[in-house]
Amino acid sequence: MQYRVDTVPLLLRPVFYLYGYGLGLFLYVFYSIQRLTIDVQVEGRDNLAAGFNYIFCHWHESVGLSLQCSIPRLPSFLHDRPHVWMQHPAWYMKPIHVLLGLIGVKKLVLGSSGHDGRKAADELIGYLQSGYSTVLLPDGPDGPPKVLKKGILHIAHQSHVAIVPLRFAASRNLVIKTWDCKKIPVPFARIRIHIGRPITVSDRRFDDAEQKLCEDLG
Repeated sequence: MQYRVDTVPLLLRPVFYLYGYGLGLFLYVFYSIQRLTIDVQVEGRDNLAAGFNYIFCHWHESVGLSLQCSIPRLPSFLHDRPHVWMQHPAWYMKPIHVLLGLIGVKKLVLGSSGHDGRKAADELIGYLQSGYSTVLLPDGPDGPPKVLKKGILHIAHQSHVAIVPLRFAASRNLVIKTWDCKKIPVPFARIRIHIGRPITVSDRRFDDAEQKLCEDLG
């Protein structure tokens, strides 16, 4: 990774911002138009208690479905509290960072596995302790697919914030041949979101929480 989004040289910033904000806005408009044709159904709202913040999570394969359901703004079951998301800091991620800002994510923490991940996790924990919610992908950013990395459990344990597993299913979608077999929604699809029960991570229940989370994510 030659440059991060926050270390792009001054001379390159005009082109970088044109790329980042231009493509980010294009993606927002594209998803917004497609959203008009897509029906989203949510199951399990009763599993969430009003006034609490959560660590929502889903497998990396559902990123496209999740983003489509978050257009034009984060769905109501997510935005009871302000959101902070941890994102890869590479320069090419700027359009996604712009898109997340447009859908209502208040804060971005820059970091991922191998790129200041521990520092970013500590910063994320601080936000969670102050009342923010977040969304994490426990098998990202490089897989293997549907293999839980324990970072999410440590974040939940240290922040004392429960994990809420999300499962996405679409009646019609494309599957991209990437490491995560990412699912991309198509027009006139029906997307179903299932909200699982919150999972609390403690010293005594650490292994049980790991097993339960894997089962609920599917």
